[in-house]
Amino acid sequence: MQLYLPIAEMSANIFLLLGMGGAVGFLAGMFGVGGGFLMTPLLIFIGVPAPVAVATEANHIVAASVSGALAHWRRGNVDFKMGFVLLIGGLIGSSFGVFLFKVLRGLGQIELVISLSFVIFLGVIGTLMLAESVRAIARRRHPGRKRRKLHQHYWVHGLPLKMRFRRSKLYISALLPLSIGLIVGVLAAIMGVGGGFIIVPAMIYLLGMPTSVVVGTSLFQIIFVTANVTFLQAVHNFTVDVLLALVLLTGGVIGAQFGTRAGAKLRGEELRGLLGLIVIAVCSKLLFDLAGAPEDLFSLTVIATGR
Repeated sequence: MQLYLPIAEMSANIFLLLGMGGAVGFLAGMFGVGGGFLMTPLLIFIGVPAPVAVATEANHIVAASVSGALAHWRRGNVDFKMGFVLLIGGLIGSSFGVFLFKVLRGLGQIELVISLSFVIFLGVIGTLMLAESVRAIARRRHPGRKRRKLHQHYWVHGLPLKMRFRRSKLYISALLPLSIGLIVGVLAAIMGVGGGFIIVPAMIYLLGMPTSVVVGTSLFQIIFVTANVTFLQAVHNFTVDVLLALVLLTGGVIGAQFGTRAGAKLRGEELRGLLGLIVIAVCSKLLFDLAGAPEDLFSLTVIATGR
């Protein structure tokens, strides 16, 4: 059954889209991630134009993040003060990112930039996750080894404009979360991701936030950053396909329920290792598509005409 996507200007099998949404939802529920860094490349793989895939996935993330943030808020696992500082940086970064997106699209380079961004970030993040998982498994098998401190103090912790974040039990410079939010905002606009795969490790290892409040706080700011991206992309670039987002969301909601149950059966380090392998596989496919010869070869030639 084919479904016409008006903004993407293409037809796609509705069961394929539901299956993709369900598969990414399953992984999201299993690993506790938003899934944008997997869904956007998958949409590109099936022929959805990269600008539409990015903007539509940002819309999809808004709905998914609201549900998760509400659940963490009810448990008291959201540091709203930290979330608002991250949000300020995120709104500035996402607004600049949409402007940059429009400029690159006008130059005809946006698809290349999107693919390269995913190759770089997925390659780095996937490798780091896999390496950390291997170290965690090794520590479990050799419990006598000395563990490194989870949070180290660096020169950035001496920056001015210090603020006290009571829920996170931190007294640090507001410039740190502001900068993290700024970077994640730009990535949300360019790559169509919530940025959880960057912001969560940064909040744990750089800011030193307790793990219990990291995910809820991250989801809180992601809601508003991706909503800002969705609005600006729709107004300035006309690349948000709501119909595509609704189909993906339907599959994602169903898949997440099964993923949550499956994730409970695996250890944390095993989950991170498996996710790392999946991320590296997606990165490899994008890199292959960039480096490989295109299916349709063409050339532009200037034909001289006599007078």
